[in-house]
Order: sequence, then C-alpha cells, then structure tokens
Amino acid sequence: MDLEYGRCWDSSRKDSWKTILLLAYQSLGVVYGDLGISPLYVYRSTFAEDIQHSESNEEIYGVLSFVFWTLTLVPLFKYVFIVLRADDNGEGGTFALYSLICRHAKVSLLPNRQAADEALSTYKLEQSPEKKSSSTVKLYLEKHKFLHTALLILVLLGTCMVIGDGLLTPAISVFSAVSGLEFFMSKEHHEHAVVPITCFIIVCLFALQHYGTHRVGFFFAPVVVIWLLCISALGLYNIIHWNPHVYQALSPYYMFKFLKKTRKSGWMSLGGILLCITGSEAMFADLGHFSYLAIQIAFTFLVYPALILAYMGQAAYLSQHHQSSYQISFYLSVPEAVKWPVLVIAILASVVGSQAIISGTFSIINQSQSLGCFPRVKVVHTNDKIHGQIYIPEINWTLMILCIAVTIGFRDIKHMGNASGLAVMTVMIVTTCLTALVIILCWRKPPILALAFLLFFGSVELLYFSASLTKFREGAWLPILLALFLTTIMFVWHYATIKKYEFDLHNKVSLDWLLALGSSLGIARVPGIGLVFTDLTSGIPANFSRFVTNLPAFHRILVFVCVKSVPVPYVPPAERYLVGRVGPAAHRSYRCIVRYGYRDVHQDVDSFESELVDKLADFIRYDWYNNTDGTNSCIEDIVSDSNESTSDGRLAVIGTVSFSGTPAYEMEDTLQPASVSGGFTSVDSVTDFIEMEPVRTVERRVRFAIDDESETDARSEIDIQLRQELEELFAGQQAGTAFILGHSHVRAKQGSSILKRLAINFGYNFLRRNCRGPDVALKVPPVSLLEVGMVYIV
Repeated sequence: MDLEYGRCWDSSRKDSWKTILLLAYQSLGVVYGDLGISPLYVYRSTFAEDIQHSESNEEIYGVLSFVFWTLTLVPLFKYVFIVLRADDNGEGGTFALYSLICRHAKVSLLPNRQAADEALSTYKLEQSPEKKSSSTVKLYLEKHKFLHTALLILVLLGTCMVIGDGLLTPAISVFSAVSGLEFFMSKEHHEHAVVPITCFIIVCLFALQHYGTHRVGFFFAPVVVIWLLCISALGLYNIIHWNPHVYQALSPYYMFKFLKKTRKSGWMSLGGILLCITGSEAMFADLGHFSYLAIQIAFTFLVYPALILAYMGQAAYLSQHHQSSYQISFYLSVPEAVKWPVLVIAILASVVGSQAIISGTFSIINQSQSLGCFPRVKVVHTNDKIHGQIYIPEINWTLMILCIAVTIGFRDIKHMGNASGLAVMTVMIVTTCLTALVIILCWRKPPILALAFLLFFGSVELLYFSASLTKFREGAWLPILLALFLTTIMFVWHYATIKKYEFDLHNKVSLDWLLALGSSLGIARVPGIGLVFTDLTSGIPANFSRFVTNLPAFHRILVFVCVKSVPVPYVPPAERYLVGRVGPAAHRSYRCIVRYGYRDVHQDVDSFESELVDKLADFIRYDWYNNTDGTNSCIEDIVSDSNESTSDGRLAVIGTVSFSGTPAYEMEDTLQPASVSGGFTSVDSVTDFIEMEPVRTVERRVRFAIDDESETDARSEIDIQLRQELEELFAGQQAGTAFILGHSHVRAKQGSSILKRLAINFGYNFLRRNCRGPDVALKVPPVSLLEVGMVYIV
C-alpha cells in the first residue's frame, strides 16, 4: 500500500515500467475495492421503488446508458485525466487540494505561519508566470476574510462526508454481498439470517483493525482481481447468451428516452444510479501510496472495462427476464452452477472494499487532527516500515457501533444506498470546487477554463445530488445529520484553537523579563532540561511566566518548543528543526520549532528527546563557529512579530548545515543506576521536589568533541565557552528532562454572543475534557510531565 518514506518528497523521479505495473496491481486491492463491488447493488437500488422494469426495456436500457456515461465522465475523465494531476507532492485528497490553495494564496487559517516555511523543499510553487485574471481571483480571495472561513467549512464538509462514507460503505457492501443467501434458503430464514451475519462480519472486520492493513493486505489485490475477472466473465456470458445487441443502449439517446418516459420518477431514480461511482474519490485520496500512472493504468485497462461488462451483462439478462422491481438482484444473472463461488468471492470483495474506506477514514482524521481541525485522539502506527498505516481506537469502535446500528436500523439496500449516495456526491462536489480553484491559483490557467470545468462536472454532480436529496426521509438524512454534527465539532475545535493562539500571542512576555529572572528575585536554576511547549514561534509564552510564579525555579537548560503543522504533506527530516537562541549564550535558553506535514508521523518521546538534544548540540557548535568566522550560510533570519532583540530572531535549519571537523558528540550506552528527577502532575499542587528511588536503566553517555584545529588552540576563550556549553547540555540531559505543558481552561469573554459562549464554554470545553490531552498526543511519560494551569479568556 505504501512506498518508501523518501518517495513523498521525491515524487518527480521516474519509476520503471516494472515498478509502475507492480504499483498498478497493488492499487487494485486498496483503491478499487469499493468501486469494484458497486454492481452488487446499483440496479437493485435504482429499481427499488421509483421506476418499474417494463416489457419495453426502456427503463433498463436507460439505466445502463446513465451508468456507462456516468462511469465515463466522472471516474475516467474527471478523476483519471484531470483531478489526479492536482497532487500535492504526490499526495491526493481533500486536504491536498486545500494545502495547494493555501500555499498559492493567503487563505489559510492555520496559526504560527512563518516565512521560513516557504523555504521547505516540499513547499514548491508553480513557476509559470501569473496571469492578470488569476491574480485578480487571488487578490479577491485574500481580501475577503469570510471566504477563508467559507473555504475551510467547505473542506471540513467534504472531510465529514468521507467519514460518513466510512460508516456507510461497510454496511451496504457486506449487506449486499450477504443478500445472495436468499437464493439458498427460504424467505423466512433469509430475513432472519442476513442482518446477524452482516453484523458478525462487520464486528470481525473492525476487531481486526488493530493488527494493521499489512497483516491481511497481502491478499487484497488478488481478491479484487479475481472479483473483477469474475464479473467480467459473467457479463460476457450474459451478453452473448441473452442479448448480444445490448451495446446499443450505450447511446445517450436511451438516457433521453428514459427521462421522457419516467419523468420525475426517473430523475429520483438517479439516486441509485450514482452508486456506480462510489469509491471513485479513493483514486485521488490514495494517490500518495502509488503513482498517477499506476492508478491510471489500473482503472483504464482493467477496472473500467470490467465494470462496463458487468453492468451490460446484468442489463442483458434483465432485458429477457422481467421480474418485479423488488426481486432485481445481482445474483439473478449468475448461473446456478457458480452461485456459491461467486457469493464467497463477493463477500471477500466487500470486506476488501470496506477495509479500504476504513483505512482512509483513519488517515483523513489524522490529517484533520494535524491541522488543528479535530479533537486529539490516540493514533497507533501499525507498521514501523510502511509509512501511513495507522489505527485510531476511538474512531474504530465508534464506526463499528454506528455501522451495526445502520445495518439493524435500515435493514435494506434501498435506504443504505440513499444515504451512501448523498455522502459520495457531496465529496465529489467539494473536490470539483477545490479543483477549479487549483486550476486558477496553482496551474494559473484562465478562469474561463476553471469555470468550464466547474460548470460541466458540477452540473452532472448537482443533478445526482438533487436526486439524492429527494430521498431525505428514506435514508439520505443520515449523512446530512452526521456531517452537520462532525462539521460543528471540527469547526468549534478549530475556532477555539485559533482563539487560544491569539490569546497567547497578545499575552506573551518580553525577553527582558526572562533575562531579569535570577537569584536576586529568588529564582533558582535547577539541573536538567526544561522543554516548554508552546504554539508561539517567537516570544515567551504566558504559561511559562505562570510556571515561574507558582514555582520560583526553572531548569538550567531551557528550550521553548513549538510543534507546528505546515500546509505540506511531508517535511523532510533534514528540514524539520529550526533552532535558535533566546537571549545571550550564557543564559542557556533556546527556541526549537519542530515542523510536521499533515501526513507526517510524529516521533515518540524518547526519539524526540534524544534527537532534540542532538540538534541543540549541532546548533551550539554551528553558532560558535559561525560567530568565529563571520559567515551566515544556512541561517534563516526570521522576522519576529515582537519587539525583541535579534538574539531571539535568528533560527538555523539544523540538518542542512554542514560543519568542518569532527562530530559534535559521540554516544555510548552503559548500564548503571540512574537517579530520576521529580515529576509533577500539576504546578498548582507542587510544594517541593519529590525524590524517587534509583532504578537500573540504560544510560547514554555523550562525549562531546572539538575539531583538531580547535584543540590546538584549546585555551582560546571561544573554544572554552563552546566546550562548557556542550558539557552543560550533556549534564542537563543526564539530570533529566521535564516536559512543561499548558493545561488550559477556556472561557468566552464577557459580552460575547450567545453562539460564541455556547461554542467555547460548553462545546470546546466538553471536547477538551473528553479527548486525549496534549501529553498523550506527545506521548510524554507522566514522571516527566509538568502541567501549568492556564485560564484563557477569549
């Protein structure tokens, strides 16, 4: 499912044809599972109630014509040939489009943006000259702030509908496959058996999620390939055996005849026809795991022909068998001799299709969380070697319960199809709107071209969307209700996050205040490293001043850490850390900005702590050499938005700087007793330090080295100061590291509107109390945690 980690920022490299064909094969099991099983329920949903299958065959031919042209226009023309090209460093999906737009126009609502972020290698922009018309659209978007919010809400709506699809797809897919049992048992037994069997398969599917896709993913592609070949063979058999002239129904003329005869009922039946393109969005969402050419080859040469043959075969059979509408089923066109094998393959294929959308739901929620648009949840990486395979326990069990509730509550394909169709079409409309903006802002094409794209594909999708809305009482209410609920949660969380950042920005303390802290004011510097986490990229956060007020001491080595998200899918490890000083070198205070993309995997606390010390040592060594020779290479001058000295404004990208001489330090592992510094659960409850029993642990010794040229002049003041600072950093690491995090309580300020008070005082605080804390998200061990209570009046 995934490629090597380095692929994400080297998407421009050329793959061999062998690699491309292998990726195309693998994509069948991940991308096309949902789309491939749509023949199980399209005709049944279409003829469920609105239209009847008459002797003239105008209805079945009209439906086949709609299915053919819908599959041709939306998945083939729109996604394969246009939308897949709107990738973000090889990544696709709703957030990829939003990320591209935010990089080309200042419409992002993400806080703590910096000019240095634009220097990232993955922050690439189109180099074609900007046209006047494109510039006009860009300026209009940037000028009107309400459009920034509207754009974010549009993205969140699309995200919520993807989550809704993750809830509905397992239900309708498995239920449709299991419904084939009606041909092997009596009607009474069938009615009582299908729902329990479906629920059992769904429970097993979600119970296996914590093992990770890679444990069961090896048979995904073969299952889908066998299924596609199976429905192709069945389609050819039915065409040849029942109606060789069914190909004539591919003419658009039959769509006109269909609508002319059925009128309003035919328009309403489009809500069932649109199910033939469920799963098309996965081609774009999973683009980062494969490649544009691989997905294009798999769909064009296997998936698309197989689906067309399958639908033509069913239509050929039904044109000679005029059952009642409620009796129409995929399994009717399956010969008796192969019904059991086809049923087994169908159930396996439905499980594969469900697995793909569940994994996609985990991925998009993780992206939303990274961009501050979703409450913090526990993310488990199920594979150390394959990047991007994750498992979210809270979401997994919530989806399972809701999926079972949908199965038991609806109990038929018609209502499930109405709900799934509305969710799918909403996601496609959102993608169309965002792609139109990408055409103007990123590709810098004439707005008339983007408008043509929007009007052509948007009109097709709005036609299906309007038909889905007519089924509001028959199941379509579910994705609307779910989307409103999730969009509200995500927007409230994002809004409160922005307000907290603005509060921190306006209440940060000056650098002079920090430098004035000393023994004369009763402030002590204790051994160890203190990591003060903040959202600010400059200045001293207010939670640190509160910390010092309650506990008049702080660590000898002080590091202000900002873990931030940038609007790119990945940040190369060599460009992840921005490090600089806060105050003079003698104060031993630093600032470290750690940048992650929306698809990046956050490090665990042990590797983060050791890597942070490594980067600090690199920076210290570089900074002293830089001061010595007067060069400024690899230093990025970040313009601070505060009135501070320049010593808090110069940050180096550690990982790209190069040194002459020996490494700054060497690592050794020894087993010996180590004393552990006290850990605290809350600053407000701390009165003194707590001593802990020594434990046997593996202790890392660090030996810092100086260049041979420097050793020849070891008595020079600069070399002595450099050695002293490195040794103090080493001593601080040995003494222990404390993670100082803010424990926030947010309240709306007096005079705020009722809506704001409800959102902040009740909505956000309820979510904050019932989601994972920042210490869990950062995986901070309780023994090293210091929490500072803060009240935010926003």
